[in-house]
Amino acid sequence: MAYPRLRLARNLLSDDGVIFISIDDNELENLKKICNEVFGEENFVACVIWERAFAPVNLKKHFSECHDYVLCYAKQLDNLVCNGLPRDDVSNERYQNPDNDPRGPWATSDFSVGPVVPEKVYEITTPSGRKVWPPHGRCWLLTKERFVEFLTDNRIWFGEDGNGVPRIKRFLSEVKQGITPMTIWKHTEVGHSQDAKQRLKDLFDGKAIFDYPKSVGLIRRMLELYSTKDCLILDFFAGSATTAHAVMQLNAEDGGNRKFIMVQLPEPTAEKGEAYKAGYKTVSDIGKERIRRAGEKIKSELISKQKGKLDMDGDYIEPDNLDIGFKIFKLDSSNIKKWNPDYDDIEKSLFSHIDNFVEGRTELDIVYEIMLKMGLDLSYSVDEYQVAGKKVYSIGLGALLICLDNEITIDVAKGMLELKKELNPEFMRVVFKDNGFKDDSSKTNVKEILKNGGINEFITL
Repeated sequence: MAYPRLRLARNLLSDDGVIFISIDDNELENLKKICNEVFGEENFVACVIWERAFAPVNLKKHFSECHDYVLCYAKQLDNLVCNGLPRDDVSNERYQNPDNDPRGPWATSDFSVGPVVPEKVYEITTPSGRKVWPPHGRCWLLTKERFVEFLTDNRIWFGEDGNGVPRIKRFLSEVKQGITPMTIWKHTEVGHSQDAKQRLKDLFDGKAIFDYPKSVGLIRRMLELYSTKDCLILDFFAGSATTAHAVMQLNAEDGGNRKFIMVQLPEPTAEKGEAYKAGYKTVSDIGKERIRRAGEKIKSELISKQKGKLDMDGDYIEPDNLDIGFKIFKLDSSNIKKWNPDYDDIEKSLFSHIDNFVEGRTELDIVYEIMLKMGLDLSYSVDEYQVAGKKVYSIGLGALLICLDNEITIDVAKGMLELKKELNPEFMRVVFKDNGFKDDSSKTNVKEILKNGGINEFITL
């Protein structure tokens, strides 16, 4: 299973995309070999250690495992950009401005380095007149010529009394805004398994419906490091949908418009477990309900903060604009019957295909299959209109119109052209049922009316 999923994941990644895979000790070695083959050893980014537990399990005979691994691979390492971790107040408090430098707050760092480079060993006279040399076995950071340039630019600090050993000024405005992450992620920073389980339990009214959820903080950190505000996040093993929860949470914090796709097999829950008793018969049922509950919780928390708050860039986040909606799709066979005639009774086969849609399927099932076959994103808006008494689905604000009703006449075509004027899409296609027209002449006339109105792509199913 690992090979095809990883290859599919690699194909779906953008050239600047990255993948994270959580794994324990048992399969780390094998997984890394597979990933090296699929992604290439040169695209390995890091092996992160997540401290998923902090208390020892004394029943263990030798060691109590307290960590999992998170492998990180890029599609193309040269294209990968790390955002870094946000700078916190503690990091920024180190920067002061005692000399009122117009470039803003700054901190100092050591002006001596090792080993010794002869051209960087020279005497420096402090403003107070004291002569100083580099410490034994070290030299100055800059050559004498560069030191003079930095001194002239007020980038050398000798202390408030001008008598200290020289130090170089590092301005907050010039330092890297994202802090480079380390490969050990402590539970105090990204959460642990027990905390994740308890938070999920709280979300489900005290019911322990999932045993080993990932922490929202863990996934949130991955998103912080490599996601943009408008990117698409895919989780092939969604489980309890922690990734969706983390995406919505981060959007609420920084005003982003990240979207997610969660993939989860309808794996049955244990019949004696709390999840099954609570009505969640499959793992995917748990994930769907978590997204609903987490979204509402995040939105209510945002509302409680005085109807909104400022994000990291100083932009106002309006709770009503927070997108917590999602669509659910299940993998199934086609909604359109395959032509498989009984040649011993061809007449019966022909009549059975007059209506070529599979029984029991809804119109929306067919609409989404048409979108897939036309290469349209399933995240596009699907709106319903009444046109000449017939239901018309508009996809992507008029990029595609679908009418699956019967008794279609020229009135529907004229109504579609009015809808085209209202929605004003750059390009419009229309789809009808092949047997949905009132008669053959109506079909021909509808096609010509639409063509004359600027709609050249006329499709029948």
